[in-house]
Amino acid sequence: MTTMQGTPKRPRRAPTPEERKQCPERSRRLLLEAAMDEFSEKGFAGARVQDIADRAGLNKQLITYYFGGKEGLYRELGREWLRHEATFNDPAVPFEELVVRYLREAFDDPRGIRLAIWQALTGEVADEPREDLSDMRRRQAAGELADDLDPAAVLLMCYAMVSTPATMPHAVRQIFGIEPDSPEFRERWEEQLRRIVRHLAA
Repeated sequence: MTTMQGTPKRPRRAPTPEERKQCPERSRRLLLEAAMDEFSEKGFAGARVQDIADRAGLNKQLITYYFGGKEGLYRELGREWLRHEATFNDPAVPFEELVVRYLREAFDDPRGIRLAIWQALTGEVADEPREDLSDMRRRQAAGELADDLDPAAVLLMCYAMVSTPATMPHAVRQIFGIEPDSPEFRERWEEQLRRIVRHLAA
């Protein structure tokens, strides 16, 4: 992740006594939620610390106090996602169900998808580890994917199917004639995604 070079650093100011009295966990949560809004709308470079603090209703110095600054706050969002992902990414569930779980997450909160698009378009994430395809290969060996399919290609295709409603809402309107966040589209897209994934099986 790139940071501004040559910018003079302002001295850190400790939170006021009133701010210290607030529940630290509540303040952290408010800042994380506000940061998710800002970063998903504007990307890392476009988001301003003051705007994040204003959304949270807190002093911007608390971002430094709790997270070490804007970059630390950004990285904490990534760790938050990994912790949340671990609660529903279960290797024991069928592949169809797993993909639908990711789809529902994207429908319920599209900010994560939009943040990922910002990261991809601006190169804000560097040195990403290579995707572990071991679970996909295990599923293929178990018959959940046909032998002539490339697990990497299948995974990338599933990323696209899950993210498209959030990243291309105009295309949803043009092709389906309904809003991408409507219950009608959600139900229809989930049902079709299930059918497509079933067709991938051996």
